[in-house]
Amino acid sequence: MPSSLVFPPGFRFGTSTSAFQIEGATDADGRGVSIWDVFAAEPGRVLGGDSPAVGIDHYHRYAEDVALLAQLGVQDYRFSFAWPRILPTGRGTVEKRGLDFYDRLIDALLTAGINPVPTLYHWDLPLALQEAGGWMARETAEAFADYASLLGEHFADRVTDWLTLNEMSVHTLYGHGLSEHAPGLGLELAALPAAHYQLLAHGLAVQRLRAAGAQRIGVANQHFPVIPASDDDADLIAAHVFADLTNWTFADPILRGVYPSDEIAGGILQLTGVSPEQLAADLRVISEPLDVYGVNYYEPTRIGAPQADRDSSGVLEVDIPEGLPFAAVPSEGVERTDFGSRV
Repeated sequence: MPSSLVFPPGFRFGTSTSAFQIEGATDADGRGVSIWDVFAAEPGRVLGGDSPAVGIDHYHRYAEDVALLAQLGVQDYRFSFAWPRILPTGRGTVEKRGLDFYDRLIDALLTAGINPVPTLYHWDLPLALQEAGGWMARETAEAFADYASLLGEHFADRVTDWLTLNEMSVHTLYGHGLSEHAPGLGLELAALPAAHYQLLAHGLAVQRLRAAGAQRIGVANQHFPVIPASDDDADLIAAHVFADLTNWTFADPILRGVYPSDEIAGGILQLTGVSPEQLAADLRVISEPLDVYGVNYYEPTRIGAPQADRDSSGVLEVDIPEGLPFAAVPSEGVERTDFGSRV
């Protein structure tokens, strides 16, 4: 075996954060309230009752953090803009102090020889937009497009690489389908509009960033292998449906301009109320050409069919938007990370 790994010419090392996890200063300099502020404040939502109000205080200590990045030797730093720090209610009046913070951060990174790679959205939706419908409403995608224009026009002179949204599948599944992340809606498959309107927001943002002079634009999606729990037909179908919903619902519209199945497309038509013609028009926007397609890879997942969802012949029945026609199946005796993810 070789004694060392050799990376190809041009390979770049980087690291990544998100605004809500590190910035702190949640009530400083006019920052608005986000859905995660509200969610994290609910008893029992965060382990130990920890608060994001300080985090690692990156808002005040960004210069020290940039110095640490330079010492680490990374070439790229991916961070996220906090939408409510720049537009406290998601639209309308711009908070200049928020823009000033990201000006200071980006200038410090460039001075240190580190390429800034901002993500426009890492799940911290302004609360005012959530109260108006959040990602279940088309208007949020339109608000995001305006937000993208603002950022592109302000930063494209210094920022070369852009990502639109982070892990739409996770935000949809855990925050809208389930109740484990903000905004904690627990809608199961009725959360499909949140997927569609995030995808539409992505496509609109690509258009707006291009118009503002952005050079390289991409998206960061989560993807992972889906393993059927057995060779049983119901388990095979359940794994296929789960893979469509978690992997390909967020890749196929961007890369191919279509949803991965008639059932998912039909569910979106039913739940959003858009016409087939409007859905086709949306997909043309969603599939705007990209320069980068980012893959966040975490863990293979074993999926089987819940016993209650099998008909008398043992075949899984899939009914969108009613119910979840699959269940995660634990894997015993496999290596796991400290986070609990299977490797």
